Amino acid sequence: MQRNDRKDYRKMEGWLERFSRARLLVVGDLMRDIFIWGKVKRISPEAPVPVVEVEKETAMLGGAANVVHNLIALGAKIHLAGVVGDDAAGEAIIRQLREKGVEIQGVVIEPGRPTTVKTRIIAHGQQIVRVDREVRKPIGKESRSRMLKALKELLPETDLVLISDYAKGVISPELNRGFFPLAKKLGKKILIDPKLVNLSSYRGGSIITPNHLEAGQIARLEVETDAQVEKAGKIIMEELGMEAVLITRGEHGISLIEKSKPARHIPTEAREVYDVTGAGDTVLSALGVGLAAGLDLYAATVIANLAAGIGVSKLGTSVVSRDELRQALQNGGL
Repeated sequence: MQRNDRKDYRKMEGWLERFSRARLLVVGDLMRDIFIWGKVKRISPEAPVPVVEVEKETAMLGGAANVVHNLIALGAKIHLAGVVGDDAAGEAIIRQLREKGVEIQGVVIEPGRPTTVKTRIIAHGQQIVRVDREVRKPIGKESRSRMLKALKELLPETDLVLISDYAKGVISPELNRGFFPLAKKLGKKILIDPKLVNLSSYRGGSIITPNHLEAGQIARLEVETDAQVEKAGKIIMEELGMEAVLITRGEHGISLIEKSKPARHIPTEAREVYDVTGAGDTVLSALGVGLAAGLDLYAATVIANLAAGIGVSKLGTSVVSRDELRQALQNGGL
């Protein structure tokens, strides 16, 4: 496929102001991302491991909360549904969300369940190790009931739904069966960033965004060439009843497979890749806000591909702003 010319990008730029009209409902696993930054100057005498001399520590919204962070940076209005623990990390997430003006009516605090925290130790721009503190068992029945009550109240107020699934216990067949039919009845599209363990629960959704490895596992075939990607996309659409499949392919860009339309393969916009942390969140966010603002699926996918190229050029869980997108569109790409 040919690269989009500057004329196409200039036309898309005019849609960015409409992002502020978009109202999205994000459902998924809320996390706190902690980054410990430092330098390595020696090896430990206790074991053959590097000693990181800490210079600073930063904490950011992660998981579905990072999707929210991206959407805010793009100018959208957000409702959020998810679960945090009754702990300091959960309090920090809720505080940050409130400070950003996010509607958290659907966020449930579950006693006895720890908030998921991912701690990454980075030295000289390279991730040394990641430490996860989490429980992946399904959320409690009461938490699910409270979420469903909030979701049913929020659906009429939103343009579309984004499912950010990290397989930490929030997304389940019981939860999705509780609100997918209502979303469909109200004409709200459901976009899904999937995890294979919950695959069976996604039926009834609209668009799914696996990476090429996930797509290959779902379709049970190797996914490398354009032809293989197209075949996998068609299998996924058929098995899950989706309207479209958007497959992210790293350095090969993004492929969009729709029913009754030729597949379209969009080359990557990334020039330098420093960190892919949160790249799927960026794609889901930009795709969702683009569709909610009125772009067609192909144009929204082009925007998502451009946003991903910007995001992976940054180190750490990062967001892509509307101004960054505007600058890239004005430049005809990255």
